[in-house]
Amino acid sequence: MLLKHFFIGKIAHSSYILAGKKSCAVIDPQRDVDIYIAEARAMGVDITHILQTHLHADFISGHMDLAKKTGAKIYVAQSAHCTFDHVPLSEGDTVELEDMVLKVLETPGHTPEHLSYVVIDTSRSESPVGVFVGDTLFVGDVGRPDLFPDMAEELAGKLYHSLHDTLLKLPDYTEVYPAHGAGSLCGRSVGAKWRSTIGYERNCNEALQIHDKAAFIRSLTHDMPPAPDHFSRCSDINRHGPARIAELPSLEELGPDQFKKYMDDPEKVVLDTRSYHAFAGQHIPRAWHLDLNGNFPTFAGWVLPTDKAILMVADDYPTAQEANTWVRRVGVDRVAGYLDGGMASWAMAGFRTGRIELISAEDLHGMITGADDFVLVDVRAPLEYEENHIEGAINIPVADLRTRHTELNREKETVLMCSSGNRSSLGASILKQHGFADVCNVAGGMSGYSAAGYVRECRACVNPHGSRVFTLFGDATKQSAVL
Repeated sequence: MLLKHFFIGKIAHSSYILAGKKSCAVIDPQRDVDIYIAEARAMGVDITHILQTHLHADFISGHMDLAKKTGAKIYVAQSAHCTFDHVPLSEGDTVELEDMVLKVLETPGHTPEHLSYVVIDTSRSESPVGVFVGDTLFVGDVGRPDLFPDMAEELAGKLYHSLHDTLLKLPDYTEVYPAHGAGSLCGRSVGAKWRSTIGYERNCNEALQIHDKAAFIRSLTHDMPPAPDHFSRCSDINRHGPARIAELPSLEELGPDQFKKYMDDPEKVVLDTRSYHAFAGQHIPRAWHLDLNGNFPTFAGWVLPTDKAILMVADDYPTAQEANTWVRRVGVDRVAGYLDGGMASWAMAGFRTGRIELISAEDLHGMITGADDFVLVDVRAPLEYEENHIEGAINIPVADLRTRHTELNREKETVLMCSSGNRSSLGASILKQHGFADVCNVAGGMSGYSAAGYVRECRACVNPHGSRVFTLFGDATKQSAVL
C-alpha cells in the first residue's frame, strides 16, 4: 500500500492516490486530472478506481475527465442520485484494490450523501490503516453542516452521530485523510496540517470536545463564515457530471479592437486578474478585479455572473491560462478570450481607461485624524471585523457590495480596506460599476495599518498558515477559512 497526497492552495483541496503494485484509486480528484495520470505512470500503476466521498460544493471534481481518460470506474454514494455511469455505494459495502479493502461508512452531516472509506491493508493486518473522511472530519475541525440552510440543524445532528458513533469508534491509531486543509470554507477552523489520527482528533479537536448534541448543533449553526455563491452550484454540477475540459473552448487571444468589440456585447463582462496595484493604475472601465495573488478562485466562483461570458485581462498569456484553470476549478467555464498584449496594447490603441486611487496606511490615518469627509468601508468578513477594526468603519463584506452598495452615498469619497488590499480592490471595482466616482483602496489594508502602529496587531493577518477569520469555538479562539 502506498499513499500519495496532492494539495491545491487557495481552495485548500486535498486528494489522494492509493496504490498497490499494479493498480490504484484516486480519491476526490481535482478537475484538471493530468497530475494523477502522470503520477500513476511514474509509479507504474493503472488508475482503476475513482472514489468520491461526497458531492463537493467548493470545487468541480475531475471524475468525468479521469474516467474518460483512464477507463476507471467511479464510485459514489447511492444516495447522491448521480446521473452519470457509476458504482453506487452504501453502508457496509466494500471496494477491493489488490490486497487492500476499503470499507464504506455512511457519514452524513456536511452533506446528506457523505461517505467515508476505511482502508485495510490485508497483507499486513485486518485492522484499519486510515480513513478517507472527505469533509466530515478535518484536522482541528469538522465539516460545516450549513451549506443546505433549510437542513442545517438536521445535518448538524447527523454529523454529530457520524463523528461520535462512527468515525470515533475506529482505533486511535487510524490515520485521518481529509479532503481539505487550512483555507477551506468547508469548515470553520481547519488546521494547516494535512493529516492526523483518530486519537489525536479525539483529544485535541475543539468540536469533538462538545459532547452534548444540542450544544454541538448550536456551535455549527451559528456565527458560521459566509458560504460563497458557487457552493450552491458545484454540488449539482458534480452530481450530473461536469463538462469535460476537452469540451470547453480554448482561450482565444484577442487584439484590442476585437476585445473592445466583444465587450460591447452586454452578455460579456471583463475580468482583470492583475495585481491590485496594476489595476488601480489603469484598467478597463467597469471591469471586475480579482487579484490572482489573492484567493482568486473562491471569489471568482463567489461574485462573477454565471450567465455571462468572460473576457480576461492578465499580465501575459501564460498567466491568463493559469487564471482560466483556476476559474474552471470552481465552475466558471465561460471564458471567451484574453486581451493580447494586456493593458499596454489597450492603452496603445487609445481606448479609455479607469483608475482607483491607492492610499497608504499613513494617508488613511491622516484622513481619520483630520477633517476629511469620507466613508470608510471595511470589506472583510464580519468575524474579522469584530476581531479588530478601525472605529467608525462600516462593515460590508466584499461580496455583499453587489447589492448593498445602495447603502452608501455615491457622491461621497469612499475608502475601502481589507486585510491586504486584494478584497478591497474587488470592492472598488464593484462600486465603480455602480457609478461611484471617488473610490480609494488602502494598500496593505489592516496588515499595513497595524504594522504602522495605529491599531493593535491583527492576529489573522500575521499567521502565514492560518486563515483570515477568527471565531470563538468552545473555550478557545480558533481561526476560520481564508477569505
